[in-house]
Amino acid sequence: MSKENTTGKHEKDDEFFYVVEGSFFIDLEDRVIELKPRQGVVVRKGIMHRARAPTRTVILMSETATIVPTGD
Repeated sequence: MSKENTTGKHEKDDEFFYVVEGSFFIDLEDRVIELKPRQGVVVRKGIMHRARAPTRTVILMSETATIVPTGD
């Protein structure tokens, strides 16, 4: 991944992000979470967020099939 997704939220499902390689940022309404390799975070349902990677980054995402990764 090396791009920015649209801002969105998921009303029914949490999302899990885990960084394998690179740097990954999750913009929330009140702060920015920076993840480095071997770090992960759960974005709880209903939380407005935007995921982005300024450079090539390898991540694992766990989400249900109903979540569209580019935002709702």
